Amino acid sequence: MDKQDLTGKTIVVTGANSGIGLEAAKILANQGAHVIMAVRNEQKGVDAVAALKSVNKNAIIEVMKLDLADLSSVRSFVAKFNEKFSNLDILINNAGIMNPPYGQTKDGFELQFGSNHLGHFALTGLLLPLLKNTPGSRVVTLSSIAHRGASIYFDNLDGSKGYKPMNFYKQSKLANLLFAKELDKRFKQHGISTISLACHPGITATNLFKLGKKDSPQLLQKLLKWLFQSVEMGVLPTIYAATEASLSGGEYIGPDGRGNRTGNPALETPAASVYNRETMEKLWDVSETLTGVVYDFS
Repeated sequence: MDKQDLTGKTIVVTGANSGIGLEAAKILANQGAHVIMAVRNEQKGVDAVAALKSVNKNAIIEVMKLDLADLSSVRSFVAKFNEKFSNLDILINNAGIMNPPYGQTKDGFELQFGSNHLGHFALTGLLLPLLKNTPGSRVVTLSSIAHRGASIYFDNLDGSKGYKPMNFYKQSKLANLLFAKELDKRFKQHGISTISLACHPGITATNLFKLGKKDSPQLLQKLLKWLFQSVEMGVLPTIYAATEASLSGGEYIGPDGRGNRTGNPALETPAASVYNRETMEKLWDVSETLTGVVYDFS
């Protein structure tokens, strides 16, 4: 994948203090972009910036507070961002939580759906004026192979009628994928040049997974190496989706290996049943209602 000159570009990466987000921030900053690490834990973000600048003292990178599980924090982030910046070239909706015990966001949403999808939905909608006014801008939203076989539980979005952590994680990742596709459709319908794409890292050894003890048997280590890929590889679909000039919007990028678990970034086609028009439109309407963020494409 060719290294690109991103000098002068402003890029927001959510959840950028660890894992895929941190690696993406590093790569994009090394390519000259002004990277804003939008993170819940500011101290971890500050520590991450210090580590990145120790390797590249010329990196233009800063931390801004963003808690996607709190819509007031999302609005506060956008207000502060608008004070400092007049353009936004790339928004990377990366942050995510996986398989927590049942919990709720500050606004009463189930934690995974609320943080992984609704928080990013609100953030993107509130940043829409800047995206629209920035030529060649794009939105990249991270989904997961966990979207396969998932459903949107419209009659139980808050989990009050039953909660299984993995099923709700899968729901949130399906929502990410459907949101990215629907957003691109609406951009094109309204003649807006901004594009929206989805990507996923395959199965990557990030802090979402615990890979066992350091003294795991050699056979297990080999198995994990086959099943999981490094963060340096897992980030590549994100970088490709964010920077590849040939992409026109609506694409889904993932690893090209077996089961799309590992490999180099490539175009991936979800199962035909995934992009259900009725589900996508209903999810959009519900998301606007729940967040109070109504997209203005005019």
